[in-house]
Amino acid sequence: MIKELNTLIAVAEEGTFAAAGHKIGLTQAAVSAQIQRLESELGLALFDRVGRSAHLNHAGLTVLEQAKEIVERCRQLGTTPHASEGIKLINVGAITSIQRTLLPGVLAKFHLQHTHCRTRIFPGVSMALLDQVDSGELDLAIMIRPTFVVHSDLIWEALIEEPFVLIVPRRYDVNDWESALKQSPFIRYDRTSFGGRQVDKLLQQLPFDLDEKCEVDEIGAIVKLVELGVGVAIVPQTDEHRIWPKSVKAFALGGHNIKREIGLVYKKHARLDPDIKGFIQLIKMSRELL
Repeated sequence: MIKELNTLIAVAEEGTFAAAGHKIGLTQAAVSAQIQRLESELGLALFDRVGRSAHLNHAGLTVLEQAKEIVERCRQLGTTPHASEGIKLINVGAITSIQRTLLPGVLAKFHLQHTHCRTRIFPGVSMALLDQVDSGELDLAIMIRPTFVVHSDLIWEALIEEPFVLIVPRRYDVNDWESALKQSPFIRYDRTSFGGRQVDKLLQQLPFDLDEKCEVDEIGAIVKLVELGVGVAIVPQTDEHRIWPKSVKAFALGGHNIKREIGLVYKKHARLDPDIKGFIQLIKMSRELL
């Protein structure tokens, strides 16, 4: 229900279902469906609907205040034992590849410099992390750049650009990416992810159909599937995979210069917090050393 409560808060803040959807990366229809599901679960009508407009009624305003309190309590989970000790919790979201590469070094330096802080790392896909930053559940997130413009309350700062390549089992007798893709079973990078959408856009331009075998979100798992000979895949070349396994070879995508951008997203007011600002600076410095 947390997702629906966050959507209710967004509708109240933005004024319309369409504007709320734009803010949290959902269609107007998806926002409407979430609100209807929330009303059904609560057994209450939260909006007075007149024509195409909808306004929070008395019950809706009451639930809105409760929703804000619930979301805030969820955000603070785990902080109670430290509250009296003056310990400050910073909630950080990060995609999997960043947790394995950039983040450990940043955390080590941060805790040496900010001894009064405690960090909690939340894994997730980029869309969910963006929503959590926007709702205040996370102080910042390191994620893939969305395919749409982030809300004006948020700041996006680019860190890393990762080009997409086609990876194939080394034993495959192929000399270019297009013939390899045409002749081989295909492992798809999850099309609901920001990176996967870029791959899907490229695939839609191809003049041939693919022999698609499976669809996976985790890049490490896709690389392993290619190693095992399941098929070929189009994936970003991450810092974790600067050197591919010996049983895998990679092809550039010809004139298709697609890439995945990884960066920081946080609310504008976060820059006023010296500890969050310090964390952001360490991330930028660490990226320069990679």
